[in-house]
Amino acid sequence: MAFGRVNQQFRLEDQGITGLGNIYYNLIEPTLIEKALERKEGQLGKGGAFLVTTGKFTGRSPKDKHVVKTDDVSETIWWENNKAMSPEGFEALYTDMLEHMKGRDYFVQDLTAGADPSYSINLRMITELAWHGLFIRHLLRRPDAEDLVDFKADFTIINCPTFRAHPDKHNCSSETVIAINFQKKLILIGGTEYAGENKKSVFTLLNYLLPDHGVMPMHCSANHAHGNPVDTAVFFGLSGTGKTTLSADPERILIGDDEHGWSDRGTFNFEGGCYAKTINLSPEAEPEIYATTEKFGTIIENMIFDPDSKTLDFQDDYLTANMRCAYPLHYISNASKTSLGGHPKNIIMLTCDAFGILPPIARLTPAQAMYHFLSGFTSKVAGTERGITEPEPTFSTCFGAPFMPRRPETYGKLLQDKISNHGASCWLVNTGWTGGAYGIGSRMPIRATRALLTAAMNGILAASKFRKDPNFGFDVPVSVPGVADILLDPRRTWNDVNAYDQQAKKLLEMFSRNFEKYLPFIDQDVKAAVLG
Repeated sequence: MAFGRVNQQFRLEDQGITGLGNIYYNLIEPTLIEKALERKEGQLGKGGAFLVTTGKFTGRSPKDKHVVKTDDVSETIWWENNKAMSPEGFEALYTDMLEHMKGRDYFVQDLTAGADPSYSINLRMITELAWHGLFIRHLLRRPDAEDLVDFKADFTIINCPTFRAHPDKHNCSSETVIAINFQKKLILIGGTEYAGENKKSVFTLLNYLLPDHGVMPMHCSANHAHGNPVDTAVFFGLSGTGKTTLSADPERILIGDDEHGWSDRGTFNFEGGCYAKTINLSPEAEPEIYATTEKFGTIIENMIFDPDSKTLDFQDDYLTANMRCAYPLHYISNASKTSLGGHPKNIIMLTCDAFGILPPIARLTPAQAMYHFLSGFTSKVAGTERGITEPEPTFSTCFGAPFMPRRPETYGKLLQDKISNHGASCWLVNTGWTGGAYGIGSRMPIRATRALLTAAMNGILAASKFRKDPNFGFDVPVSVPGVADILLDPRRTWNDVNAYDQQAKKLLEMFSRNFEKYLPFIDQDVKAAVLG
């Protein structure tokens, strides 16, 4: 039996999906929570938040993600970074998943991705769990009720956590599977309850589609000055680098916290919500995000809480350090009503340096910006992926390699052209360690990072005195109001400067080795910025 509002010419039966139990189309937040509670998928928390755990999988499963190798994408996918699945394997997977779905209840959400209607796509999400429907309703953009009457999806995502894939039969890596078929416009997810797979599948999809339209897809957060969307800043960075935290600046308007496009018209958010890490979240440092954890419908994922009072424990990482909350963008008081901004005036590349070598901020030339964009140096933070228990230094090109279906140079060239055409000040910001490497030093103070970013975006930093970093060649400010001078020179924060020098040499060698694979594909000015 079907319930809810749906285009009568675009039901699941019209897509060849038949034999299901009850189908709930486009339920809104209160009803989704009612259903999730009836099904014992989670518990009601303070303020009407919804508390869930995701079992075995508390982070993404990048080794289980596949792209179907069809003729239309065989020459354009970056296969060194994306595991191939045969069309035959996908067909078997799809057939078996549809059989698995028979007789079970499902929740359907018809949503859009992309705030700029010129580049948005329609998506249908079919989920086994009511709370997954709530999650994707938060994270994507919600059409008005009247628009659902004639809604048709460009792509469909089916998520069945209870389904188990067969690697030999389905040409995949394990029982867990994320398979994207661009030709059939289908994404299949099975064997994991972790909700982040839903949104990252959409991001991967847009990362492939948008470059053909001259749009630069970016794994970044974005904000703009009050009353001035032209003064837009974007923050590149992987999970755990501070994208969400630093873009939620009360002095600026939040465009979005994770995924954006840069077109010839400006910047636009892909999403309609936020998916913020909550480990060590505090009302003092991040009051707006903290407040969402007690708002109606916010999903609290994999957090320890008091069984009686439902009080959340923001320090206990027993389940995972990747504990999160998911909420609609309008829960942030200074969020943009349009999710649109101008061409970026400031581009910030966030890195979490577990070596303790990089300064808290550095000014980059356009060539240096391209170098660091393609390098994508950071540290995978504990819990973000399966098996990561402490910071792990890594290079994730474009600050989002797991979500890049095309070769990195495609995105690098797009970014280079955008900077050249529109101009932007570029900054490298380290939110990782200072005073020593991980285990010895301490995390960069968030107040110092905020002060440096404010100085960069209001023009104070550009007028400051800079020194040339002897290791990386970029410019580092000597003094910034509100920030201790010693913090700006990482070598001075170490007790043993010889140990710093040895660690810096080690890091430089890692940069050089990593970048060798890009040398045949880059321009001469970027080659001139190559280190080592």
